[in-house]
Amino acid sequence: MASSIYTTGPPYRHYTDTEIDAAKDTDLPELLASLGYQVRRVGSYYTTREMDSLRIKNRRTWWRYSELVGGDAIDFLRHFHGLSFAEAVRYLLEYGGYPVDLPAPPPIRKPRPPPRQERPPFVLPPANGDNGRVCAYLRGRGIAPGVIDDFVAGGLLYEDAVHQNCVFVGRDSTGKAVFAAQRGTYDRIPFRGDVAGSDKRIAFRAPYDPALDWAAVFEAPIDLMSWFTLYGKCNAIALCGLYDGPLETYLDDHPHVRRIVLCLDADGPGRDAAGELGEKYRGLGYVTEERAPPSGKDWNQYLQMENSKRRQT
Repeated sequence: MASSIYTTGPPYRHYTDTEIDAAKDTDLPELLASLGYQVRRVGSYYTTREMDSLRIKNRRTWWRYSELVGGDAIDFLRHFHGLSFAEAVRYLLEYGGYPVDLPAPPPIRKPRPPPRQERPPFVLPPANGDNGRVCAYLRGRGIAPGVIDDFVAGGLLYEDAVHQNCVFVGRDSTGKAVFAAQRGTYDRIPFRGDVAGSDKRIAFRAPYDPALDWAAVFEAPIDLMSWFTLYGKCNAIALCGLYDGPLETYLDDHPHVRRIVLCLDADGPGRDAAGELGEKYRGLGYVTEERAPPSGKDWNQYLQMENSKRRQT
């Protein structure tokens, strides 16, 4: 016999596994459209104009990269509309036309967007007198000294004075610093974080070469620097995550780029994102290519493995 979940709070109700499974099986694109979202299809997934980092796969599950949360239709109503589990199941059963022997629930409405919050002023962390700790840390990760020197000289990398973190500086098309990602140099206390007020639409970019019509896309700045160590310079951007807003901005700033090489991590989220972004940008007229590291989780791990092999020969 199917088990049940007893809900506390009105309306009191035992929901069977069959009912819960029916609620979870709700068609998400249709549900979101009924709630007033502007749903659009991109390749094999769906998203919405209101939340461009939302991905709906197989019409039944969703994931939002900007929050790193996801789930099914029940989870969507709980997360974005504040319903309890019982309220979400009840609403979805009613929506799907299942008979529910209870008074009709109150109508659900798309919540008003929160008031637009101004980004706090962006201020780069104070620079240390030298970059000794940062250079030693990156060399220890296998990054070539010449690559480190180039990024330091270009104003894209330095050591902060307070914690001796790596500061990876993102500059917009005018050269203005608008973003910074920090990475701790003490692996026993791994620290990563964006500086307050950073413009995530820019993230981290290598210097642009107009002679190249392609760009490589990475998750992290250290992966980008690892590629430069392995293969040399190219047009490149690190998303500092998996949200592709920085890539959209980069392509707007550099319309000459027509080919995108997606060099995301070799783990599950990285491969999923590479597939989705490949479909998205092919649909926009770009040539796309997926290139995962041949071994290891990411490009820095692969670089370290290659350096270890060379030392053993």
